[in-house]
Amino acid sequence: MAHSKKKAGPWKVFIAILLGMLIGSFTQQGSQLLGHDLYNMLHPVYELCGKIFINALTLVVVPLVSASIITGIARIGGESSFGRLGAKTFGFYIGTSLIAILIGLIFVNLLEPGASIKPESLAQSTNVSDIQLHLETQEAHRFSDLLLQIVPSNIVDTFSKGQMLGLIFFSLIFGFCISKIESHVSTVLMNFWQGVFQAMIQFTHIIMKFLPIGVFFLVARVFSEAGFQSLQSLGLFTLAVLLGLATFMLVALPLLLKFIGKVMPRRHFKAMAPALITAFSTSSSSASLPITIDCVEKRAGVSNRICSLVIPLGTSINMSGSALYECVAALFVAQAYGIDLSFTTQFIVVFLALITSIGVAGVPSASLVAIIAILKSLGLPIEGIGLFIAVDRVLDMCRTMVNVFSDSCCAILVARTEGEENVLSKEIP
Repeated sequence: MAHSKKKAGPWKVFIAILLGMLIGSFTQQGSQLLGHDLYNMLHPVYELCGKIFINALTLVVVPLVSASIITGIARIGGESSFGRLGAKTFGFYIGTSLIAILIGLIFVNLLEPGASIKPESLAQSTNVSDIQLHLETQEAHRFSDLLLQIVPSNIVDTFSKGQMLGLIFFSLIFGFCISKIESHVSTVLMNFWQGVFQAMIQFTHIIMKFLPIGVFFLVARVFSEAGFQSLQSLGLFTLAVLLGLATFMLVALPLLLKFIGKVMPRRHFKAMAPALITAFSTSSSSASLPITIDCVEKRAGVSNRICSLVIPLGTSINMSGSALYECVAALFVAQAYGIDLSFTTQFIVVFLALITSIGVAGVPSASLVAIIAILKSLGLPIEGIGLFIAVDRVLDMCRTMVNVFSDSCCAILVARTEGEENVLSKEIP
């Protein structure tokens, strides 16, 4: 994940991935041991145990996303100091995240990492034709269906079915309304939703203790179905994510710094080097927060007034790298299962990646939870996360670094548009 610490047993996860690859490959269709068909014996076990792990992750999606959005919006709306500065900060965060997602969309469509997997090897327990038919029949009146999903008639039904668009809309409005009612009543509601949010974080922590076991069964299932040919698609997926992150961090953000901030991007990279190294090594922008603030304030020259608002807020809601990753992952799953997503559906993926990257910020394995939310919303196979979970931990380090750099760039842009002249005015030794 990107913005929260995720350090529990990385070596256990890597060992689980390797074991899943090896054992899954040795138990493909046709594999025999003492006259017994290994595939028929073990594949149902992989499928069942992997499904249990995915169900456990899916279990936290609705309360986690709703509580996170409600408390976040209520907190922002209730701050009288938010004003122009906060609105500008929020605008830059949404803008940069949208740019990141569109860059990811371009690379995943260019490289088509899921196309190298034979859909029939994955489709044994998934009715792909029904999913494709559902998407196509909705296409003719997609816009009206989309509006009806966004504004549902029954919020309890929406929550029970896990319809993410309606859930997000309700949570946004509900959170804003909490900030506008009497303080003694809003405090009660805020405490309730904060409690739900923190309880869901603890719930997620418990689930993540079983991450190595879940990863083993998910990877073993993929390799028993697709074999080592899935490595080619996994490599292309990794390449698409890394190219997207690199383009966003090394091209898009420097262009914003140069033409909007009127500063030298090279100086900013040098100023942020300690924070970027910390973010990459810890996979946690929360753990990197003190160093990030120090770099932005003392090395880049942003005032404390702006830095103290922009950077902590960014650590909570700005996950540009994660948003890019979620978009690429969702389209990768669709490609792998041979499901064609129209331009309209891909636009919905962009929208969901943008909102969920904000909605599940600060939670362990937030990207996996967000991707499940996107797949569930579109009706795509949730078990598809097994296709890329093997490289999730490595890509986690990269997207965390991108998130931290994006936060710092937004701080520079806000400072410069507020008229601060000393930002990056000196060469960093």
